[in-house]
Amino acid sequence: MTKFVVVKKRQLQWAAAIVLVLLVAAAVWRWNASEPTLANAAPESVNGSSETQVYQIVTGEFETTDRAGKMLEAYVWSPGNIVVKKGVPVELRLTGISGEKHPFVIEGLGIKGTVTKGETTIVRFTAEHAGTYPIQCLTHTDLRSGGPMVGYIVVQ
Repeated sequence: MTKFVVVKKRQLQWAAAIVLVLLVAAAVWRWNASEPTLANAAPESVNGSSETQVYQIVTGEFETTDRAGKMLEAYVWSPGNIVVKKGVPVELRLTGISGEKHPFVIEGLGIKGTVTKGETTIVRFTAEHAGTYPIQCLTHTDLRSGGPMVGYIVVQ
């Protein structure tokens, strides 16, 4: 005797919906389990040294117009804050994404340089004292120039 199983259209729709929910849940779980960004990651190896802390920072720009139609710009370092360990070598990889050039200083660490659009400037230092050190763009220092473009290096 041959048996037939009858599946109703509504049952197929429910089964498809459940499969879709499971696939979305798996994708979200996998997305959340991905690696952290470099700014929050553990130090990586540079030139064989496993203790050098490496951070990627990029230049960014926001544009909008105010109610009167005037163009407003704001330049930022992204991420705007990084935390490093005192006495451990640090490598900053500053990449120019927005704006042609960003001459900068890192106050308190005696570091000066320039980030150029499309290029990466590498800065290496070892902070010997805990504290907060601003990285300030010398072009964008106030609202009139799309600033202040300032980020902070927190040494713990």
